[in-house]
Amino acid sequence: MSDSPIPGRLPERPYSWRIAPAHALVASALCWAGFAFVAWAVATGRSGPIDDAGLLFWRRGAGLVPAGPVWLLEAVRDLTSLGGVLLRHLVVAGVLAALLFLRLRREAVLLVATVVGGWFVNTLVKLAVGRPRPLIVPHLTEAGGQSFPSGHSFNSAVVYIAIALAFAAMSPRRAVRWTLIGAAVVLSLAVAFTRVWLGVHFPSDVAAGWLGGAGWAFLASALLHRPAKAVAEQAGDTLDALTPAGGSDPARPSG
Repeated sequence: MSDSPIPGRLPERPYSWRIAPAHALVASALCWAGFAFVAWAVATGRSGPIDDAGLLFWRRGAGLVPAGPVWLLEAVRDLTSLGGVLLRHLVVAGVLAALLFLRLRREAVLLVATVVGGWFVNTLVKLAVGRPRPLIVPHLTEAGGQSFPSGHSFNSAVVYIAIALAFAAMSPRRAVRWTLIGAAVVLSLAVAFTRVWLGVHFPSDVAAGWLGGAGWAFLASALLHRPAKAVAEQAGDTLDALTPAGGSDPARPSG
């Protein structure tokens, strides 16, 4: 029989890969160890010189305006919005739609659990630490709430690394998987960098935020995979039960 797809039907479920739980736990442990070190430096006042130097590094003149052309400021604001609530959630919604269309229900459930759990973790840490935002340079964008850890940095690392891990499940090629994960790391680091450039976070805020977010993304991949698989299978069984006899589930190829 030919393995070519039948016109009008979705292809068979894509190749399914997951990062080895042991590797994910090691990556998570390293990230959380880095987070703990930064938190210790902040709590003991040792991060002060680096924080001040980082905020002032690209500021010039009496008004402490950022160096570079005007278009660079707009570009930085555009980039930082990728870690904001609205665009971040729109990206997640689009990715969920794509994963469900591709019948990657397990990856879709895992992504939702990772993103929601990450938001709770970041919020709890912010409330526990209660660090005010920096005031030594003018803020170049609106920002509210507590400063440590950076929510943009934490949540962008969670979202984009979790998305990369979800889509990496589709490729049997290691180079493709590493490219996806590497691109997510670079993008989330760039979002974190913009928060310091705009003056709304200390460097230690964004370092802790990114490390915590990446640590949570890898930890969730290791610990929430089995529950996500169970929920996805239960959802699949429910859809099968609701599908009329002789009918076809649009999310599954018939035959």
